[in-house]
Amino acid sequence: MASLRDLGLSEYEARAYRALLTTGPTTAKELSGVSDVPMGRIYDVLNSIEQYNLVRSQSASRPKKYAAVEPETALNRLLEDKRRELTERESQYENIVTELVGELDATERVDERFWTAAVGPGETTDLLVERIAAADESIEIVASTFSQQFDIDDLGERVAVELERALGRGVEVSLLMRPELVDELPTSVGRRYRTVLSPHDRFDCRTSDDVSGSFSIIDDNEVCIEVAHPLRDADSLAMIDLKDREFAADVREEFAPRWEEATPLSF
Repeated sequence: MASLRDLGLSEYEARAYRALLTTGPTTAKELSGVSDVPMGRIYDVLNSIEQYNLVRSQSASRPKKYAAVEPETALNRLLEDKRRELTERESQYENIVTELVGELDATERVDERFWTAAVGPGETTDLLVERIAAADESIEIVASTFSQQFDIDDLGERVAVELERALGRGVEVSLLMRPELVDELPTSVGRRYRTVLSPHDRFDCRTSDDVSGSFSIIDDNEVCIEVAHPLRDADSLAMIDLKDREFAADVREEFAPRWEEATPLSF
């Protein structure tokens, strides 16, 4: 059950405000008796909820009287306080992340061979988007088919958004696909490619019939390979992400001539 404490009030503050709603304008002493807030605490409690703008006081009267602000107004004020608090916290966390990213990225990393795999449409999409987000220098994507088990709208949109972010941080993006895939792109994705990605000077898209398999080369150091399902030609089984500079160089060596012979695509 919802409580005023969920919006930041203490137990005594919540009791005092609720009691004021039933008593109408009253003194601190009277309110202490009705609300079960100890007399030794009642003035501090009233000062606190007055700072929240939940009560109004009549200073001219002796003794001083207090009245509750209407519930809807009071709750909206508490809500706005929480929104401001969340905005401030978000800003603080963003600053912390920015500082830590710079610190952790400066850590010298050992270039060792490593691989991981994702199975199923959801995990495969997450892995691909994650690796695109990790690119610092270049992304080369080769697509020969769209697996029927993927939600192409979701996959295409997420990849397009991440490519846009990559371009924004200075990454070179090359996309090579079979010509027939262009017509299979969802409308929203095609629009993003035309209006956001295509005009960018670090983005290049080409088509070629001489394309087989689907994979991505990240920073000339990492290759994400889509693994076809052994029993269903139209489906993908998994994605393997292999960090191996030598293997990435071999894959890129095969990719380069196909890229040079491919036809530039104008969206």
